[in-house]
Amino acid sequence: NSGRVTLSAGEDGDVRMRGVKPRPELPDLGFGSKAAEQTARLVNRDGSFNIERKGLPFLRSFSVYQTLLTMSWWKFNALILIAYVIVNLVFATIYMFVGMDNILGMDGRSLGAKFLEAFFFSTQTFTTVGYGRMSPTGFMANSVSAIESMFGLLAFALATGVLFGRFSRPYARIIFSDNAIVAPYRDITGFMFRVANERSNQMIDVSVEVNLSRLEIVNGAKVRKFHELSLERQSVGFFHLSWTIVHPIDEASPLWGVTKEALDASDAEFLIILKGFDDIFSQTVHTRTSYKHNEVMYDVVFSKIIRIGPSGKATIDLDQIHDVYPVPVSSDNVAVSSVRADMDKIETEPPEQVGIAADSHED
Repeated sequence: NSGRVTLSAGEDGDVRMRGVKPRPELPDLGFGSKAAEQTARLVNRDGSFNIERKGLPFLRSFSVYQTLLTMSWWKFNALILIAYVIVNLVFATIYMFVGMDNILGMDGRSLGAKFLEAFFFSTQTFTTVGYGRMSPTGFMANSVSAIESMFGLLAFALATGVLFGRFSRPYARIIFSDNAIVAPYRDITGFMFRVANERSNQMIDVSVEVNLSRLEIVNGAKVRKFHELSLERQSVGFFHLSWTIVHPIDEASPLWGVTKEALDASDAEFLIILKGFDDIFSQTVHTRTSYKHNEVMYDVVFSKIIRIGPSGKATIDLDQIHDVYPVPVSSDNVAVSSVRADMDKIETEPPEQVGIAADSHED
């Protein structure tokens, strides 16, 4: 009669929808109905989409500039060093074929010594340093040197542009807790995860969006549905400390009464988008991640990471942002597991509980 839809775990472990009226479906997030059927996670922890692309030639889908901008710094530096060595090895070989007699100032006698001098002559030409001891003579040697010097100027111009692009590219470096948790929240429970800014720069007007993706049995067919989760607070004006993002699991929540077993059976995944304004770049930056059902912990709460020092100044320990500890249960308290009623019985109101509240204001 209430029009509320509930989930139940059948004997075969599937999650089924039952109720009078289905919950309004969230508009398509862009995955499409077919891609949403995959059992692998939709969004990787690093924010990339877990989709394999086929059907196009490699060179049509590959972007050198994008790859150079997004690869890690050690890979970028290694690539520049390897390319620099290879180019000079190639030109040193060309100088050997042209003839070392056409390079004035060569002192090497053996083949190895001559090649080594040709290599260092190539590095001087490539970088347009030119110390003066070695110089080309003759048409062929001068032609190769002219081509190499032009190639070197273009290569350094491109490398400088890519290096500037890497430094000037705005992106958020947000730490997400390793696990999301379902923990006591006020008089109910809440789905929570914790975030913090890894940098010391300032971010303002930070907002977050959390969507639940799961398989549901509708009319006998297994279909992946998306639900937008309401949050305790959708945004914060200042993001200088950590932020525990909380979805209250009340009667309006799609997680109301969902047990750990039902969550696993539905292949649930929580998709997260976080955006904010970076005052250093003066641009809006964003980041993405997700939590699969096996990355959600129950009956734990996050450890406190903000403390007030002797000077009265707040201190945050970011190395403890992932730490959790079990929920204390005594004879006077109702265990968290008892709060998550069996899904076949959630038509009744949950029992009143007295628990330890995980207040996001404190974190």
